[in-house]
Amino acid sequence: MTAPDPALRTARAWPFEEATKVADRLAKTGKEEALFETGYGPSGLPHIGTFGEVARTTWVRRAFERMTGRPTRLLAFSDDMDGLRKVPDNVPNKNMLATHLGKPLTTIPDPFGTHDSFGAHNNARLRAFLDAFGFEYEFASSTEYYRAGRFDAALLRMAALHDRVRDVILPTLGPERRATYSPFLPIHPETGVVMQVPMGEVRPEDDLIVWTDPETGRRHGTRITGGHCKAQWKADWALRWYALGVDYEMSGKDLIDSVKLSSAICRVLGGEPPASFTYELFLDERGQKISKSKGNGLTIEEWLRYAPPESLAQFMFGAPGRAKRLHFDVIPRAVDEYLTNLERLKAQPDPANPAFHIHDGGSNDPGSPIPFAMLLNLASVVNAEEPGMLWGFIRRYAPDLTPESHPLLARLAEGAVAY
Repeated sequence: MTAPDPALRTARAWPFEEATKVADRLAKTGKEEALFETGYGPSGLPHIGTFGEVARTTWVRRAFERMTGRPTRLLAFSDDMDGLRKVPDNVPNKNMLATHLGKPLTTIPDPFGTHDSFGAHNNARLRAFLDAFGFEYEFASSTEYYRAGRFDAALLRMAALHDRVRDVILPTLGPERRATYSPFLPIHPETGVVMQVPMGEVRPEDDLIVWTDPETGRRHGTRITGGHCKAQWKADWALRWYALGVDYEMSGKDLIDSVKLSSAICRVLGGEPPASFTYELFLDERGQKISKSKGNGLTIEEWLRYAPPESLAQFMFGAPGRAKRLHFDVIPRAVDEYLTNLERLKAQPDPANPAFHIHDGGSNDPGSPIPFAMLLNLASVVNAEEPGMLWGFIRRYAPDLTPESHPLLARLAEGAVAY
């Protein structure tokens, strides 16, 4: 760890503002190590928002380390014990998956046939995604944590406070749902389905919840601990914060109400919810909210076809509390903003510079002496079909430049042709 630099509390960059919140929290709790968390629903594949959340959390984490000199951890938590609600559109063997609706993702066969379960397959895709960008993290599986007893004490405490936890959620529900709500979801002992049923009895002293199967009318007694049941979404988030001692987690604007309710439940359990940050969601070129089902907006694969990941990080860095239009035409500006900031970083490691955070304080990358906009114009004028056509003109401009000496420029030349 680097020596602490308390002066960074006044740095004019939002990661240091967020890191100050974490430092103040640890000053109250007396903890030495800060735990940062990001969460995922593994029924879908990682996407551009996944990159944004992990990158932004990482920047806050690094800012905290520089400011305080204290150790940190980043937990990438997969909610893989959730029941499969619907069959995704982009998978094979849909008919097979349809027979497993309602079961935890980690108990459903992998439709791709490469892993032990559908949850394991998607977890592997998530980890490969995070690894490809060089993120430092610890992976956590909800299924493994529940089954290993990591949440047992917290589950029994939630059971002891069952009515108080329900009182937090009930005002937000309609009459029918209010009548049946419980923070606990037992796993059916015969079908393996995650059951959403009212509790007949909650007996924490016996490690037991009692419920009735609505299809058969049979009563079942299920252990609260050991992975035999899980918590409902908002209660599950609170349970995780409380049991693990999470200090910081950011989330999108669409989860504002969930953060409030989970925070209230965490306090009922006797914990203090983490410091949090709400980021705005992405819009398409028409100002409409991006939706995977609509297919509007831009995918991370599309961005990386045209530009390097550092330019995407540059786009993600600026004003995360404001809505951003994410479409094809924003890429060139993001690339050239990154190139400008990279040059500034090499001249002076200013904590207010986005490149300072993108490169964790410094970089020896020679960058690109040619702006991306100029490469795009050149590619268009000469109707370039491959990067070699651009290099003929680049060498007239600067004979010493080569793809080997300036790999970023080489990457931009490839992107310009594709764009």
